[in-house]
Amino acid sequence: MFSLCYNKLFNFCLLYVHRKEPAEEVVSDVFVKCWMNRAQLQQVLNPEVYLFVAVKNQALNYLKQFSKYHLVSVGDIDADGLINSFYPEQEVERRELLFRMEQAITALPQQCQVVFRLIKEEGMRYKEVAEILHISPRTVQTQLFRALARLRQVLRPYLERKEQERRGTGEPLDGATFMILILVLIFS
Repeated sequence: MFSLCYNKLFNFCLLYVHRKEPAEEVVSDVFVKCWMNRAQLQQVLNPEVYLFVAVKNQALNYLKQFSKYHLVSVGDIDADGLINSFYPEQEVERRELLFRMEQAITALPQQCQVVFRLIKEEGMRYKEVAEILHISPRTVQTQLFRALARLRQVLRPYLERKEQERRGTGEPLDGATFMILILVLIFS
């Protein structure tokens, strides 16, 4: 379970605590507690949902405990991302679009952001997200709809500008920009 869920749980925890070290600590603590209480956990029907709920609760406890001292980090710099040397302009454009998309996601209200990330990035179902966040599946659907509408609103001017530039030069869209455009349209 640890190797299957750790990365998902860590990324989920980051949505609450916003820092790498506390997120690692929270997720590790949850796994330790689960191991210590493994006999009582045999009746859990959906262990993944149970772990997400446990991480959320542990993260909220962490925030309560350290709210006076909690600092929000700006984010880690992607040190291993190198620009494609064959098509540097396209790589820069792709990174700019991804950056704008990440900014738009981060600017969403917290519950909206959590719902979006769990469904679109982690591939969870509405019902699972509803159980994790203790909200109705209808609320999950509403929050996802709001997130997608906001992303569409934020990214549309950028994509329209790129499409006009492309038409002006007659160049086809590069593969990466085309894929991101398709993703935005799918989310629409």
